[in-house]
Amino acid sequence: MTVDNSSARTASSRKLERLHLRAARAAFVSALAPPVRRALETSACNAIVPHLGRPGILASYAAIGDELDPTAAEQAALALAWRIAFPRVTPGAPLAFHDVPRDRLSPGRLGIPEPAPQSPTVVPDVLLVPLLGADRAGNRLGQGGGFYDRTLAALRAAGPVLAIGLAWDVQIVDALAVAPWDQPLDAIATPSAFHLAGPGARRSA
Repeated sequence: MTVDNSSARTASSRKLERLHLRAARAAFVSALAPPVRRALETSACNAIVPHLGRPGILASYAAIGDELDPTAAEQAALALAWRIAFPRVTPGAPLAFHDVPRDRLSPGRLGIPEPAPQSPTVVPDVLLVPLLGADRAGNRLGQGGGFYDRTLAALRAAGPVLAIGLAWDVQIVDALAVAPWDQPLDAIATPSAFHLAGPGARRSA
């Protein structure tokens, strides 16, 4: 009997990609002076604003460590009458998004700041997505928990949603290993550019 090892090869490739991209991101960010980092983050966030469309609900995230901070995008969206939501993690389930101010987040199960469970839940129109790496086709490599893949699958099954990844330019690679359950991004914002990708590029064609 022939055994298909493609899944094992994909898992091995993704493990190596995570190690490489995590190290590359850490090295890049550690070399930035705080004012330079803030300026680059603001550039990436400003690139998102023209693509938001009519006001709705923007799901953001609380950046940790070397992740690109989306706070400037939240502030710009609030000025345009958008509501801001943040995700709450439930193991094995899609993320739940809660309409709360950033200053009311507190460390959750994974140590990531998140809303209290009793805060109001909402369905986002636009999703800002953290990542370890992405390619120009919109394929995303996350931390490995599958939370955003489950979330995007559920949201897309229910209606339209725009998923925008936020990344440093060093996190964009030529190609990533892709698993069957991966959900592509519609676009990727970096300090140097806004890239339409995956479903977003197809919609704009």
